Amino acid sequence: MPSGCPCSLRRMSSTEQISQTVIQYLDLVAKGQADDIATLYAEDATVEDPVGGEVHIGRQAIRGFYSVVENANGKADVVTLRALGNEAAFYWTLTIHGMAISIISVMTFDEDAKIASMKAYWGPENVSPVSV
Repeated sequence: MPSGCPCSLRRMSSTEQISQTVIQYLDLVAKGQADDIATLYAEDATVEDPVGGEVHIGRQAIRGFYSVVENANGKADVVTLRALGNEAAFYWTLTIHGMAISIISVMTFDEDAKIASMKAYWGPENVSPVSV
């Protein structure tokens, strides 16, 4: 930080770091690598997926949540990604287990570009079968 800055200012992640973390997250979700996904999160992070469902608190609970996609060999396609300040919002499609899920996700990040919170907006109306 420049000298003379108030002590209350914290170092923030850059939008490039945040965008890279989001892209890495999507790649790992598609591949079903729960352990690696969990390492992208801060120790005390939260996941609410979908919004209105259970909130998973802490890296261990988050790892457990992502265990449902382990070794999924799916595909993630980003439609749009916006990273500003310490937040990112992105619209994407996850194709996994014979279905395509259209999702809007919102993440906040800590100063080390670790995910501090993630909320995923989707419901049954956003899921469609995929022809094999």
